[in-house]
Amino acid sequence: MLTRARERTDGLPGVEIRKGDAHDLPIEPGTVDRAKIDRVLMHVAEPSDALAQLHLTTRPGARIGLVEPDWDTLIVDAEDLETSRAFTRYTTEEAVRNATVGRSLARLAEQARFRVETVRATAPVFRDFHEADHTLGLGRNMQKAINGGCVDRDRGHRWITSLSEGPFYASFTLVSVICSR
Repeated sequence: MLTRARERTDGLPGVEIRKGDAHDLPIEPGTVDRAKIDRVLMHVAEPSDALAQLHLTTRPGARIGLVEPDWDTLIVDAEDLETSRAFTRYTTEEAVRNATVGRSLARLAEQARFRVETVRATAPVFRDFHEADHTLGLGRNMQKAINGGCVDRDRGHRWITSLSEGPFYASFTLVSVICSR
């Protein structure tokens, strides 16, 4: 990701790409003008600590964009509704560390002393099974749910097979917050 980011920003003045831990950013306090966190807080140990670090490194007037999903809103249409629900339950309870951080973004930003300017929720819709499988990890996470004893093996395999044969529909809520310091 760092290599790709460097390629995309090569030649842009004032842009520097650094590797670091969200809980301990390798940046001098008060030096960042713009920041974007996109589908990161759902993975970190403490989202509020990561936002506190971001506040420390941004300067007054800085603009920040935050984007996170709310995996509790994941829906996958299938005739076997109970397995779809079990899949969402597995995703929120086991697969994603902070599965509902999207709904908490505005509150967490305010607690980190940012001024929230805009909050938007969108629902990306997937009609192509392969695209959804790539983005949502349907097959990978179903296998983990089966291995963990959360879903019966045969039922889980039937569910994935039926989804891949279509027609297909899945969606979730993606929350975006624009704020400033």
